[in-house]
Amino acid sequence: MSTQKAGHIIRLRAVLLGLLLVGLICGLTPINNIYNQATPLGGGHFPLAPFYVLLLTTLLAGLLAKILPKARLITGHEMLVVWLQMVIGSGIAYTGLARTFFINLTAPYQFATSENNWQEILQPNLPTGLYPEAGAVEPLYNGLVGGRQMGWLEVLANIPWQFWITPLLSWLVFILLCYTVMIALINLLSRQWIHNERMNFPLLRVPRLMEESYDNGELGNFLLNPYLLWGLSIPVMLHLLNGLHFYYPSVPAMPTLVLAGHYFPKVGLFSGFYKLKIYIYPVFIGFAFLTARQISLSFWFFFLLGCLLYGLLSVLGYNIPAASLGVTFGPTLARPEETQMIGAYGVFFLFLLWLSRKHLQDVIKQAFRPGPIQVNTEWFSIRLSFWIAVAGMAAIAGWAIFFGMRPMTACLLVAAFFMITLVASRVICQGGIGYFTLTAAPIDGLLILFGPALFSQIGLLIGAVSQKVLFADLRESLMPSLLHTRQLHHQMHNRRLLLFGIGATLVVAVTVSFAAMLALCYKYGIRELPLDWATRTSLSVYENVIRLDETGASAGSWVKIFSGAGAAVMLFLVFCYNRFYWWPIHPLGYLTAYSSAMRILWFSFFLGWLCNMVCMRYGGVVMFKKLRLFFIGLIIGDMLMGGTWAIIGLFTDGGYQVLPD
Repeated sequence: MSTQKAGHIIRLRAVLLGLLLVGLICGLTPINNIYNQATPLGGGHFPLAPFYVLLLTTLLAGLLAKILPKARLITGHEMLVVWLQMVIGSGIAYTGLARTFFINLTAPYQFATSENNWQEILQPNLPTGLYPEAGAVEPLYNGLVGGRQMGWLEVLANIPWQFWITPLLSWLVFILLCYTVMIALINLLSRQWIHNERMNFPLLRVPRLMEESYDNGELGNFLLNPYLLWGLSIPVMLHLLNGLHFYYPSVPAMPTLVLAGHYFPKVGLFSGFYKLKIYIYPVFIGFAFLTARQISLSFWFFFLLGCLLYGLLSVLGYNIPAASLGVTFGPTLARPEETQMIGAYGVFFLFLLWLSRKHLQDVIKQAFRPGPIQVNTEWFSIRLSFWIAVAGMAAIAGWAIFFGMRPMTACLLVAAFFMITLVASRVICQGGIGYFTLTAAPIDGLLILFGPALFSQIGLLIGAVSQKVLFADLRESLMPSLLHTRQLHHQMHNRRLLLFGIGATLVVAVTVSFAAMLALCYKYGIRELPLDWATRTSLSVYENVIRLDETGASAGSWVKIFSGAGAAVMLFLVFCYNRFYWWPIHPLGYLTAYSSAMRILWFSFFLGWLCNMVCMRYGGVVMFKKLRLFFIGLIIGDMLMGGTWAIIGLFTDGGYQVLPD
């Protein structure tokens, strides 16, 4: 067996190491991110802690390889497997699930007052099996008596588990069914996206290059490359100064945020730029350089165009009130113009289906025709993937129906959940966006298409709460991480072992994350923890449910006009993109125009695109291969400093944040 082929074989030790590190990250994340307010260990789809561990592990393995050349404790591909397990687990540990989960389930009891009448209006409609009993709520928010003096194991032992067993089991059924469907859908579509469309994966470039250089015995040459060292030195110096300034204010700091809005007027054509901000994040500049120029151009172009649209409508006399939105559940949906994304997401999903039409025909044939099962590089067969996806979505709909949702509503809601998540996964993985947020939520699209009458009172409550659990905030969603995992796994052997590793990782991550978050909350009390965002967004879910129930307010005509306009614009973009090879704009950029993430990342993508364009125009491919190491250095340096300051933050009262939360 050749050395290269042997390197693709994954041993059980790698999967077990990954599970151990997943448990460690999930256990530390609440303390680091919430209690210490340090740089998040997870965060986004290129999370800090997994890459920091990967970098240190690679350096240690490279050093051991020099000292003991015949010892091969771990290969580069095995380290990638461990890294991917940590990526999956770190998302679940925080915003991907655990950050708002317990507040989401206890807010109707904790925040019920005589003014909002939740005790009379809301609490009688709460499905018994989905919510804990009232005895679990008070100590969750105020902390256990003497909890601060208890050790972590003692806190875990004193948690009133008898109140949590039923709701946790009920929600675990929903969560694990959703994760199972995600695995099946990625397994079903990966051949089309990876092999047929040759999708680019910018977020995987740095780990792959690093581990390939390790496997080839060239790690030293890779890390000591002058271009890489120059790139690495910039974030190291930047965050060394700013980190010291955080702890010692007398040390000068270098600003990483420029408030550019005051250069623009409050009224007129450029009024949409009045709140414009310029963030400096070297890691995202590096990813923007590695992303295809057509995509990186589209991200900042459509963001600025969206800002310009605000002013243009104002100049034309269209002052559309935000009240015309009606009641919405989108994470950042604030203006009627932003509902363009609802139509755009729908058309782009249809475009993905059209691109995959031949592959989907083959899927249908394999699913319904008896015969030999084909398995190429998938985790398991296409036939099995199809039926698991169908059965899993039916089971999720059945779960919602069991707790009171109408059958048709449940089917439409489940379809909307996975449609939006698939499109978002494509944006993240192909666009190289490590930090991404939705504008409108899946329920918003259903409300605009079918109106509030689609939902019963209990059905709307179940839909909104379950959306909040997994499908509203996609900053650390599981599906993009699974697509990244498939891209790396298809070159490896031991498919069953790799699939077992994913399943075990999900179970460990959910279990440890829930236990760690409950322990933190019962030890200190949610009242004493900086969980304002989680509390505010969870409360807004119930407030919107009650407001929609009481008023029955449907979206105004302007919302439908903008949704239709978004569909028309996306239809035009996908037609030009697919028809004209010279077309410079990618449709993915339009999908992020109103994402709050792009308010932070637009300037990074502009710089990355500009450097890439200048490099290719004046230096060609040769210069690009050299200069990309500079931008890889920016990525490694930013993550290195983020991890270092996060470790320091564990032993101090506060932590300096390198990356956005």
